[in-house]
Amino acid sequence: MAESTLKIGTAEVPKENRIGLKATDYHGGKSTLCAGCGHDAISNQIVRAFYEMSVKPERVAKFSGIGCSSKTPAYFLSRAHGFNAVHGRMPAIATGAMLANHHLLGIGVSGDGDTASIGLGQFMHMIRRNIPMIYIVENNGVYGLTKGQFSATADEGSKLKTGVINDLPPMDLCALAVQLGCGFVARGFAGDPKQMVNILKAAIAHNGLAVIDVISPCVTFNNHDGSTKSYTYAKEHDELLHQIGFVPSYEQIEVDYEPGEVKEVTMHDGSRIVLKKIEEAYDPTDATNALVRLKQAESAGQMLTGLVHLQPEKKSFMDLLHVVDEPLATLTLERTRPPREALDKIMQELM
Repeated sequence: MAESTLKIGTAEVPKENRIGLKATDYHGGKSTLCAGCGHDAISNQIVRAFYEMSVKPERVAKFSGIGCSSKTPAYFLSRAHGFNAVHGRMPAIATGAMLANHHLLGIGVSGDGDTASIGLGQFMHMIRRNIPMIYIVENNGVYGLTKGQFSATADEGSKLKTGVINDLPPMDLCALAVQLGCGFVARGFAGDPKQMVNILKAAIAHNGLAVIDVISPCVTFNNHDGSTKSYTYAKEHDELLHQIGFVPSYEQIEVDYEPGEVKEVTMHDGSRIVLKKIEEAYDPTDATNALVRLKQAESAGQMLTGLVHLQPEKKSFMDLLHVVDEPLATLTLERTRPPREALDKIMQELM
């Protein structure tokens, strides 16, 4: 390994990024999750993506709700801002924070219980408003903090360690996000760091809500035979839509191109996602095609991973509100509070 590089997980990266920070500047506290938990792998992938994208940690705002997944923001970017909301209410807190200071880069970490059950309504309205932030669902199909009951994303026919069979159909969060008009929808697997890091880099560059559903096995309650969210099942049933490469706007773009094999999509900042076809001609900008492909994968028992849907030109909530460049949180009280004369005039007009 060269002197100018270090390793993050199995990846070899430069010792310092473009803004002169080391990978350790992106670390968080020591994890208290179970050894082997997929959530810890995701934390490592977030560290690597933000480090390689040269994001200043102090510019990041981390949000979470309740659950094992919602503990993970403590394990990355310790120098960032953070808010741990109540169960299912993270989207409302994040919306308020991003409106107060849209210069922040928001990242919310939730779980399949926190998002698909008590927080489903808030999740749907965050998609509808297209809040510019990253929304990661660490999806293990169970409620890990309350001893492993099935969550709303558990596949029909899957089995708990106790032998209980799930007889309810699953909720597909990617399909829901596409149907509600989300401009960036992806699914990843915690055990595939290369794909996850490129998805995260693209999400950082996206101007709008980026929903990433990550299959993250629970080694305590849902990593056994009969589980469809285990490491073994995911590796055996993972169906790649494409290989994903991400080219930041500050790097020269060089792509091995053969007609019909590579598709480039330009992001709002000039960065590019490069999709190399594996088995099928898949266009992630076609929402109808995305829904059809997700349904086909469900019927075939596949775990479809990759960039499911992308609409980089979709306007974010800040664009729709015509928010001024100066963040609301930085305005002085004198500029935001009407003077007494203005209030008196309003009261007179109401009489």
